[in-house]
Amino acid sequence: MKHLTIIIPSGQSNLYTVAGAAGAHEMFSTANKYCPEVSKRQLFKIELAGVSKKSEICHGSFALIPQKLISSIHKTDLIIIPSLIQDYQKTAAQEKRLINWIKKQYENGAEVASMCTGAFILASSGLLDGKSCSTHWFAADAFRTMFPKVNLQSDKLITDENGIYTNGGAYSFLNLLLYLVEKYYDRRTAVLCSKIFQIEIDRETQATFTIFTGQKFHGDELVKEAQTFIEANVHHKITAEGLAAKFSIGRRHFDRRFIKATGNTPVEYSQRVKVEVAKKAFENTQKTIAEVMYEVGYTDTSTFRGIFRKITGLTPARYKHRYNKDAIGKATDRSFIRKKKTKYR
Repeated sequence: MKHLTIIIPSGQSNLYTVAGAAGAHEMFSTANKYCPEVSKRQLFKIELAGVSKKSEICHGSFALIPQKLISSIHKTDLIIIPSLIQDYQKTAAQEKRLINWIKKQYENGAEVASMCTGAFILASSGLLDGKSCSTHWFAADAFRTMFPKVNLQSDKLITDENGIYTNGGAYSFLNLLLYLVEKYYDRRTAVLCSKIFQIEIDRETQATFTIFTGQKFHGDELVKEAQTFIEANVHHKITAEGLAAKFSIGRRHFDRRFIKATGNTPVEYSQRVKVEVAKKAFENTQKTIAEVMYEVGYTDTSTFRGIFRKITGLTPARYKHRYNKDAIGKATDRSFIRKKKTKYR
């Protein structure tokens, strides 16, 4: 029987930690129960483990109690690290014993999965250096600053590289758990779990949920000036050449500095700013797609649609339909009126 170790970080727990640990335990317990029905023995022995056996109290109402000390676990097969509180620097400093244990277990053949901001513990081990990783979009800037050697892909829902798994934010950990169930059990078990827990299977992106706030956790003042200029001129077409000329710097050198500071090229940054403004317009106004498109500096519908879909995972029309209730109601009313006119014509 394989061993699954769900980590309880000491002094770093919040309600997401509780949800992640409980969700992992329940998901794998359900998969275990299904195994005997298809003539398989239970695959995993599941344990909650921490650096100490002290209960972690969250919001005065929930307690996480490790069943074992990590020091007593000499061999495990899969480690799951749930989400953490947002004091990431403090976490890395306090959890050195846990971080070293995770690294040792990985070197001995264990696979490791992090949920949401649990990626900060995983990255602190050095195991993510040179690898792809995801975390909550809200924590992306802090993560890039702390771990520049990691290839952060904050739009991705799940990354899978050399036995290391990471996932995006909040309750998207449920999709990571389904992914792991399919990997360790089989597709049929994953589909069953998706139906029992009513989780959409095979989600690939968290881009639809991302709120772009700019990437300014860096010390490059020239890049910050350029970011401010881009954000203040969202209605105009901005080119990398124009920006470089404005700030009296060579195009290639400017691109390199901008990418190093923000993780995006100047053009990509401009696109993200424009799409974020467009998203808010679709969510909160009754403006048409064409009106919004022109307001954020695009004149070609196909270009705007392609960029919007690339960044959010949805077309402008689908995004507006999903997030603007008033727009849905009015669209339905118009459709109903058209049908009535046709019927009584």
